[in-house]
Amino acid sequence: MQKKLSTMFQSLQVRNYRLFASGQLIKLIGVWMMFIAQDWLVLELSDNSATALGIVTALQFAPVLLLTLISGRLADRYDKRVLLFAANLFWTVLSLAMSLLVITGRVQLWHVFAFAALLGVANAVETPVRQAFVSELVGTPLLPNALSLNAATFNSARIVGPALAGLAIAIVDVGPVFLATSLSSIAPLVNVIRIRPAELHREALPPREERDSARVVDGLRYVWGRPDLLLPMALISVIATSLFNFQLTLAALAKTVFETGAASFGLFSSALAVGALAGALAGTGRRSRPSVWLVLSAAIVCATFGTLVGLAPTYWLVVALLLPTGFSTVFFAQACNQRIQLGTDAAFRGRVMALWVLVFLGTNPVGAPVIGWLAETYGAGASIWMGGLVSLTAALLALAWQLRRSGARLRFRVLPMPRFYLTERV
Repeated sequence: MQKKLSTMFQSLQVRNYRLFASGQLIKLIGVWMMFIAQDWLVLELSDNSATALGIVTALQFAPVLLLTLISGRLADRYDKRVLLFAANLFWTVLSLAMSLLVITGRVQLWHVFAFAALLGVANAVETPVRQAFVSELVGTPLLPNALSLNAATFNSARIVGPALAGLAIAIVDVGPVFLATSLSSIAPLVNVIRIRPAELHREALPPREERDSARVVDGLRYVWGRPDLLLPMALISVIATSLFNFQLTLAALAKTVFETGAASFGLFSSALAVGALAGALAGTGRRSRPSVWLVLSAAIVCATFGTLVGLAPTYWLVVALLLPTGFSTVFFAQACNQRIQLGTDAAFRGRVMALWVLVFLGTNPVGAPVIGWLAETYGAGASIWMGGLVSLTAALLALAWQLRRSGARLRFRVLPMPRFYLTERV
């Protein structure tokens, strides 16, 4: 048992990664508290408008569409450690300004919209750089384990953050939650400075002059010529757009369908995160590149559970279903991430991970307003199960495409009908 645990957390034996992960955990707890507080604040300022929530989500992820590919190019050209520090510093200043607006009572809905858009700028720069930086922290042999621990860190914060935010909002309102977010973002700044550059794994990188000539279009061509990278990219783009909007849909589900308070909304998010943490830890023992069949089967499972969440008629059934939903969604996303990272050359990793972030997060500006409109028009539950069905359709089509590409053939044989002999009674 002890050996299994040491294998599960093997990347934490690397000092640089340990600093990186601990800083991220502290920051992400604050970030998830801020997400809950932000959604609750939007509902208060907009008279419970799910459309307003969708607009905020879209603004938060719109910069990903515009800046992420450029950030990936920067990650392949410049020191990722310096880029991470700059992005996190911008985040800290931004969150501190927003917390002052909320605490002083001067915040308006347009302030939240502007905050979400600027927050998206910080994320658009930081996320692809952070994704590509992991390989430099631990090297290729430990990369699958480190990526899984990254997901575990993210989802541990999803458990703690929403629970703390729900209680804090009920006790002291949203202002102190925003302030806690700005304070928590100092941790990664300190730890990035403490990382030792001499211990980073940069020997696989191309020469400086080759990195200086890195172009965004070369990264796109690289992925286009690699069907093994293209399939998980395409699949995650559809599922992320249609189903991975739980930040929006669960808030609307809690408040408008089940008419619960902030603490109950936090329970929804925490249940999803508990399952997600288990899904992340399930991949820590992986040491090789996930197969395409694992990616496809995980996609089908997560789409199925997502559909069931939207159809659940009671509050506690939703809570119960969010556990396997969280597990399968993160297991699927991590399988895609690991398949892409472990199949990408080091020279292209920044640009490829930027494209990954674009299709994973950048689709939110398109999907969030549509999902918000569906939630407001047909109900929050309908917006979830509709997204689940779209995701399931995409996963089955991807499975059919891969079967055909691999040379598999589905054959149907018509069996003869059984013969029944009737005897006439005399």
